[in-house]
Amino acid sequence: MTGSSPSRRDPAPPHRPSPLERERREYRRRREVRSFLVAIASTVVFALVIWLTVINTSGWAEVQQTFFDPEIALRSLPKVWDGFLINLQVLAYSLVTVSVVALVIATARTLRGAVFFPLRVLAAGYTDLFRGLPFIIVLYLVGYGLPTIAGVRIPVVALGVLAVTLTYSSYVAEVIRAGIEAVHPSQRLAARALGLGHLQTLRRIVLPQALRKITPPLMNDFVSMQKDVGLISILGAIDAIAAARSVTAQTYNFTPYVVAGILFILLAIPTIRLTDWYTAKLRDREQAGAIL
Repeated sequence: MTGSSPSRRDPAPPHRPSPLERERREYRRRREVRSFLVAIASTVVFALVIWLTVINTSGWAEVQQTFFDPEIALRSLPKVWDGFLINLQVLAYSLVTVSVVALVIATARTLRGAVFFPLRVLAAGYTDLFRGLPFIIVLYLVGYGLPTIAGVRIPVVALGVLAVTLTYSSYVAEVIRAGIEAVHPSQRLAARALGLGHLQTLRRIVLPQALRKITPPLMNDFVSMQKDVGLISILGAIDAIAAARSVTAQTYNFTPYVVAGILFILLAIPTIRLTDWYTAKLRDREQAGAIL
């Protein structure tokens, strides 16, 4: 036996795709290039049609001056932005209050047993009432009714948060309840067999699974709530809409409303794109056979 080190295997040659696989890859590459060129061509054609039918018309100059005046937009932006911060404040508070109230209502609607029948009836009546009541009516009742009854001046932000909470808690509660009931009953039975109580089962087993299922519809409700906080100007708040209305009254130009609308759009776009991404992720996991 010699003292030389044992022979080692030669490194495996790099993997080379088969001719069929190379043909498939080349076909997919040609498809991608063709799709890219078609997308560019369709975009150019669409832009040309818009230019011919909208921009290159006799009335476009008047429309641009009335709704898209850059000078008035820059002049109104500071006021509209200051008002928009009030909308963001109401939205931030409402996000917390709606989450808490909706979770309590959804939990009450899913309680088992005859002893909880009054709670289930109250929760169902709440959701039926505020899902059917227009949000603008809730704003009027809360904004002008409560200060009259209380006899004190209530901050407009607090009134706006209360109105948003009353309305959107009913929508979000139904989404959460649907997610809770979508969890298979075997999950509850297994948890109870391990000795977990009803609340422990709900908190540790049911809610984590339900939240993954209901995240996309909850994000859609959040987008709707972002838009509706712009209605608190009805209560007298100097928010983005009220500030735009003030500048419009001075300039007789509707560009400030467009500025306010753009701010709300910029606020909603990240949530919309996040919703699309998360929905696509869930769809890919389900198609791949992953367990949600």
